[in-house]
Amino acid sequence: MTFGAQQTMDGRPPKRGRARRLIPLAVALWAVLEIWLLMMVADAAGGLTVLALLVGGVLLGGFVIKRAGRRAWQRLTESLQPPKAPEAGQAPGATGGAGGNGLTMLGGLLLMVPGLISDAAGLLCLFPPTRALLRKGLERGVDRRAAAFGPGTLGDAFQQARMHQPDGKVVQGEVIRDDEPPAPHRDGPQLPR
Repeated sequence: MTFGAQQTMDGRPPKRGRARRLIPLAVALWAVLEIWLLMMVADAAGGLTVLALLVGGVLLGGFVIKRAGRRAWQRLTESLQPPKAPEAGQAPGATGGAGGNGLTMLGGLLLMVPGLISDAAGLLCLFPPTRALLRKGLERGVDRRAAAFGPGTLGDAFQQARMHQPDGKVVQGEVIRDDEPPAPHRDGPQLPR
């Protein structure tokens, strides 16, 4: 008997999914490929060139992450402020800047990881046309995954609370707040008694 390991009812460990088996292999293959490519560049251009590329990637990645983080923080503080009236020449709903900073931060992180392949992937995340293509592809993938779980949104999950009792039973319920007026009944108007 092993402690800490999950087991099925018949005592065998559960089967691993395909992704859980292939991800470590892919990471090892990626690391070997990065090292091989760095050695090829060092052989062709010299060790100082490789060192300059790696240090430049770390510095550029740090700059990108810092800038994207500042932008995200600024958007957060703006969203917490009361709404302002649009300026004279500004269309309603127009704000400065585009979408989120997730791919920008991912690009900066990939630039900071030592290696030329990760640098190329990071630059693809930073270049606006490829960033837009990546964003669309990721949105489609997330939508496809969400459709596999059936109808409903994340907001629907917050509408229904589940409470686990110590005996393992699940009690469904909803949150009723005292500071909000009660919702009207569907049966029609209530008459005073």
